[in-house]
Amino acid sequence: MEDTDEEEFLNLSLAIVADSCNKRKRKRSRTTPLNPNLNHSSCHEGFEGKIFGLLQMRDQMLKLETSRKGVVEEGKGLHLIHLLLITATAVDENNLDLALENLNELYQTVSLTGDSVQRVVAYFADGIAARLLTRKSPFYDMIMKEPSIEQEFSAFTDLYRVSPCFQFAHFTANQAIIEAFEKEEANNNRALHVIDFDVSYGFQWPSLIQSLSEKATTSNRISLRITGFGRSMEELQETESRLTSFAKGFRNLVLEFQGLLRGSKLINLRKKKNETVAVNLVFHLNTLNNSFKISDTLKSVHSLNPSIVVLVEQDGTKNPRSFLSRFMESLHYFAAMFDSLDDCLPLESTERLGIEKNHLGKEIKSMLNYDKEEAIRYEKMESWKTRMERHGFEGMKISSKSLIQAKLLLKIRTTHYCPLQIDGENSGFKVFERDDGRAISLGWQDRSLLTASAWLCA
Repeated sequence: MEDTDEEEFLNLSLAIVADSCNKRKRKRSRTTPLNPNLNHSSCHEGFEGKIFGLLQMRDQMLKLETSRKGVVEEGKGLHLIHLLLITATAVDENNLDLALENLNELYQTVSLTGDSVQRVVAYFADGIAARLLTRKSPFYDMIMKEPSIEQEFSAFTDLYRVSPCFQFAHFTANQAIIEAFEKEEANNNRALHVIDFDVSYGFQWPSLIQSLSEKATTSNRISLRITGFGRSMEELQETESRLTSFAKGFRNLVLEFQGLLRGSKLINLRKKKNETVAVNLVFHLNTLNNSFKISDTLKSVHSLNPSIVVLVEQDGTKNPRSFLSRFMESLHYFAAMFDSLDDCLPLESTERLGIEKNHLGKEIKSMLNYDKEEAIRYEKMESWKTRMERHGFEGMKISSKSLIQAKLLLKIRTTHYCPLQIDGENSGFKVFERDDGRAISLGWQDRSLLTASAWLCA
């Protein structure tokens, strides 16, 4: 839902464009092809009137959100998806007229507060609309406006709390790390060093701290060192403060945290003799924008000779060379995510709106409008497996305990947020093994969302 000042700015901008359109009467061709880069100004011949109508319709969609709540009539959902795919194809074929015509129709039906189909299509429509504009356009900035740090953090926190996705990733990775630590406990001086390549808000580590504390005593403490790579020093300092404050409640565990900015060389790492070294690659490799950076990262990880490497990634195919294939794969993935949120939160939930606007919606619009140097890679499990093996890693069997824990987590989450479903297996979420037990996935209906795997240096 847009803020009041944004709506006022939009209305003012639309008025300016309308005035500009009325002053210029130009002959308009039936089809106006997009240029290869899709970088059109709102003052392009024949374009300003069309974009004005589109933005008017989008403004109307935002104002009428509350009146469109509810489920789309039977069959209308498929029509929306079909219309969206036609629009994406028109963009791929540089057919501006058809793309704008379909976007206008979409904005008359979609809603950020409707059912999951209306909601996901609304954000994809925004992504396409932004793609038709030059990045210098104020309308582009309006559609693509980034959430504040507070909004982004709140959305992530709410998603972490209500959906099993991140908890599945973190708990499964932590269980593999604990098992690697236990295997070397006779020789590691009860010291564990976790190198987290994307520490983010540090949400993964309180559960590991608690689990390790259960294995320690006051006279036989465990040392846990976390080296975390982050986006900014401020984020790293907040993460360190949050984790050290939590760890103070466990007197049989000693926590050290070292924060490094992303891109820092691994030579800056401090290593202790005989400690168990675990490398955490949870949602990290997909943020690297080319194969060379992924390769360099995996070579650096291998040079550390860690006891275990845990990898968790979203399942998908993001081909930077093909807009349409990237669009189709992303639509499948995000449609499943939006649908799954209906299993976690009621339709009228403001938390769900925040999650979708400031986290999932942001990802959708970015996916459709990324620079080549900003590409995010969502690849199939088989692709990551090939990459890991090529860089000297060997897949490990996921323990039965990890599988049981994942299913238990799913059951607890489902029972807590969906009381009518007393068995997690009856919900849309599923946990299943893959690759002969070397990976486990979390899926929604028939769609795999996330896959976790563990690796050794071959």
